Amino acid sequence: MAGIGVRLNRIFSQKSIVADMVGFAYSMMVTVAPMFLVILNILLMGWVLGFGRIGYAQRELFSCTVLYIFIFALLTASPFNAVLSKYMSDIIYEERYQDILPCYYLGMLFNIVLSCLFGIPFCLWEHFVGQVPVFYVFLGFCGYISLALVFYSMLYLSICKDYGKISLFFFLGMLVAFLLSLLMCFVFHWSITVSMLFSLTVGFFVTACLELAVVKRYFQKNSNQYKPVLRYFKKYWKLVLTNLLYTLGLYIHNFVFWCTDMRLVVVDSFICCQPYDMASCLAMFTNISATIIFIAHVEMHFHDKYKAYSEAVIGGKWADIVNTKRQMFRQLGAELMNLVRVQFIISVSVYLLCMVLLPRIGFSGMVMHIYPCLAAGYFILFLMYSTILFLYYFDDLTGAVLSSLGFCLVTLLGSILSTHLPERWYGLGVVLGSFFGWTIAYLRLRRIEKNMDAHIFCRDTLIQRGSGLRPSSKVYDRSEARADAAAER
Repeated sequence: MAGIGVRLNRIFSQKSIVADMVGFAYSMMVTVAPMFLVILNILLMGWVLGFGRIGYAQRELFSCTVLYIFIFALLTASPFNAVLSKYMSDIIYEERYQDILPCYYLGMLFNIVLSCLFGIPFCLWEHFVGQVPVFYVFLGFCGYISLALVFYSMLYLSICKDYGKISLFFFLGMLVAFLLSLLMCFVFHWSITVSMLFSLTVGFFVTACLELAVVKRYFQKNSNQYKPVLRYFKKYWKLVLTNLLYTLGLYIHNFVFWCTDMRLVVVDSFICCQPYDMASCLAMFTNISATIIFIAHVEMHFHDKYKAYSEAVIGGKWADIVNTKRQMFRQLGAELMNLVRVQFIISVSVYLLCMVLLPRIGFSGMVMHIYPCLAAGYFILFLMYSTILFLYYFDDLTGAVLSSLGFCLVTLLGSILSTHLPERWYGLGVVLGSFFGWTIAYLRLRRIEKNMDAHIFCRDTLIQRGSGLRPSSKVYDRSEARADAAAER
């Protein structure tokens, strides 16, 4: 996240309504714009090509293919992002830029291998059992791998603080996809779904290639040192587990409802639950602004307090350490409360608009019955994730793992329970899981605040750890000291 704050401070320092709007637009551009670009492009392609006029089976096959591409591309990328981000930050701090390309190539290999372990068996099943044409299956698999590479390369551009280029590359990729879909459908007379899937795949691949080109331009030297990257996976396995559990928790409640009687099975391969999945999507969009607010405020306020405390620990007086610590935690509490207040106002406003407008454009029935509880759950979920990020600041990886684990397990159990409740309570699993994970993360932050001095000054040892004979535990012998003193006389 570091790096956005300088530009945001410059924008908001003008203290005008226009500056506030520009700052909010910039925050949105560097956080959620890529996702909106993809959604907008799919809707635009569907409207121009006449997606709504084709058969129901073809529409559902395309929709499920895109849904699975996004969900499982995120899931397979999640185990690597956090630990590779930590490794990248450390070697950039140490100015060992030649070690970045080995990290990039090794992480890409792991990501592709893991993606193929899940993707290839599913594609074989889709073709041989679901009787889906080979070309369509191959396009879906290529789109899945391309999007996984896009998510993976985004990590490196984020570390390099090149957020604007991420949105630019997504825009260029989706522009290519839109124009290509027109060419395939109206010139070469491909079917609408094949044209859209082929175009999206090419768009994701173009985005991934542009991101790779920038990474290669930034870091041209290659040290071929791959073992340090592997050691980081061993040392920071908690980061791997935290990110995996959090991402799994985002979708595990959907997986539960995919196993109920409400599920829809497409070509004996894809499983979904349309009312619940749509309600989840609406609930996420209702609270997505929390990500923007958190990044903007933390970058503008908390990061400076954290930096001041770190500088005091390195070379300041004890009074400076105490004062900066107090200011840092005061700012942390203020940012969390401010996030709750602002996001609550936004979420309630968006919720009321959705309840009034969505039934007029076709969203009604079970979707609108499920939506309120899920909207409350996602509100708490984004607050929980913000608290986990604060745990990263203080290197409390154990607390982050416990929070993510609690969130994932309670969401799973709560979702199983909610399948036996009325429709209005189907989102109860997300509410319970998010609140449980947030509670653990908050208690860990309170624990860190009370034991901050021990957390900072008493974690290392005087003797460096290593293999070999254990040093003697005797540090002083009175008789030998007297003998030495007598010999000196």
